[in-house]
Amino acid sequence: MRTGAAQLVAGIAAAASRAALSGLARTPVARRFERTNHRGEPVTMLEGPAFAVGALAGTAAGAALTRGMTATGGRTHAAAMIATAGAATFGVIDDLAESRTSGPDVSKGLRGHLGALRRGSLTTGGAKVLGISAAGIAAAALAVPRRPGQSAVVHWADVLSAGGVVAGAANLVNLLDLRPGRALKAVAVASAVGAAPGCGTASGAAGHRDLLAACVGAGAAVLPGDLGERSMLGDAGANAAGALLGVHVIATAPRSVRLAVLAAIAGATVASEKVSFTAVIARTPVLRELDGLGRRTS
Repeated sequence: MRTGAAQLVAGIAAAASRAALSGLARTPVARRFERTNHRGEPVTMLEGPAFAVGALAGTAAGAALTRGMTATGGRTHAAAMIATAGAATFGVIDDLAESRTSGPDVSKGLRGHLGALRRGSLTTGGAKVLGISAAGIAAAALAVPRRPGQSAVVHWADVLSAGGVVAGAANLVNLLDLRPGRALKAVAVASAVGAAPGCGTASGAAGHRDLLAACVGAGAAVLPGDLGERSMLGDAGANAAGALLGVHVIATAPRSVRLAVLAAIAGATVASEKVSFTAVIARTPVLRELDGLGRRTS
């Protein structure tokens, strides 16, 4: 995708996100998205649904602009929309349930939700894990075509591992949404890496940079409110952003890279259950400076 087309996709995504945020803020449901942030100040999580609307609008625009550019272009854009919409939908459900369920008996984190499932209890967080995983696998089935001569077993192993990348990326970005702007900055850095020359396959990387443009455009539209501590992504926005990035990876990267990314995501997710990302960032000068960039100091 040429630079001008990518900028158009980003602009459409940004405009859609801004319009969605403004429109949603005037609806009766807006109060259900109000929360208290780490400073004890009120914020809205409508940023998440607004980001998702922008990302979907940008993806749809990208599909129209890149039609015919790659053999699997239409399938990849459909996969991106399924993954993004699914992640956002289950994220909204979990965000809304969060205000009604609190206390020491509420399961927290991926390990807590999976533990509840093993005990026969389905939390909204557990439903989100299952729902996003299903959306990830459905997206992977579209974005990872069966190659000529490939057995069904190998193909479905590819699909399942690719689905794991999408769902895992959705969860990982959500784990970063603990301080203003942190998750969106991570998304921007990941998008820059994905758009760099030489990343992905020759045809896939060129044909699907519009997915990254949609992600960056939607993120840029909501970043000022996030950094200003007026709004936050919440599960809906963070999961949607991660899922969209995940689809770009599985659509452009060869199997070896997909598996390496899956291993890295799994490692970071397991580590998050024992190590505080915030503490690690605070101890690392470069990360600390990037994390605080543009954020309120008091």
